[in-house]
Amino acid sequence: MADLDKKKRIRSYVLRTGRMTQVQKRSLQENWQRWGLEYDGREIAFDTVFGRSGPRTLEIGFGMGQSLVEMAEVRPETNFIGIEVHSPGVGKLLHSMEERGIENLRVYCHDAVEILGDCIPIESLDAIQIFFPDPWHKRRHHKRRLIQSPFVAQLTSKLKIGGILHLATDWENYARQMMAVLSSADGLYNTCGEHQFAPRPEYRPLTKFETRGARLGHGVWDLIFSRAACLEP
Repeated sequence: MADLDKKKRIRSYVLRTGRMTQVQKRSLQENWQRWGLEYDGREIAFDTVFGRSGPRTLEIGFGMGQSLVEMAEVRPETNFIGIEVHSPGVGKLLHSMEERGIENLRVYCHDAVEILGDCIPIESLDAIQIFFPDPWHKRRHHKRRLIQSPFVAQLTSKLKIGGILHLATDWENYARQMMAVLSSADGLYNTCGEHQFAPRPEYRPLTKFETRGARLGHGVWDLIFSRAACLEP
């Protein structure tokens, strides 16, 4: 897999150490060639990679992959691509794909900013989803948050006309920032009305983390925006 440490700049993640289980290691070794995508700096040929055409959904930062695998399983007509930099999560997702017989999902283990910039063609995606990105709780760290205007502009350019950008967070301060950034973004409109958060759609599965948070009274905020007909030059 690609060397994840070669660039010295702000990325879409913080590389945290984590132990991989033997199952995760085995799945990476045995299944990466089958479902993994190497970062090569070139645009992806979706129909070639999946062996078919179909709707395309990209998820950035899928964690351990639980909800992404569930979505791929119940929507076999959609071609899913997941991006996650942490190897244990990638190993876990590949293992779950093997167990469930999932064939409509491919995986990058690389920085999402580079993948978006180099590998995802303009106006090629039907949906982009980013669920529970790192909230960077301390105010002095807010500049490290992923959802900021330049990144959202890049995301928007990758969506087809009418494509969906779906974000979710369990940190209210971040939710408010997300709403401000998306509401001011060129080429996006809120599908639920101006400055309105969305109820969780049925297609986004509840994670164990989210279910546990709900029992503790923690809120979750979904934002669902759509790509408008054109972007300003």
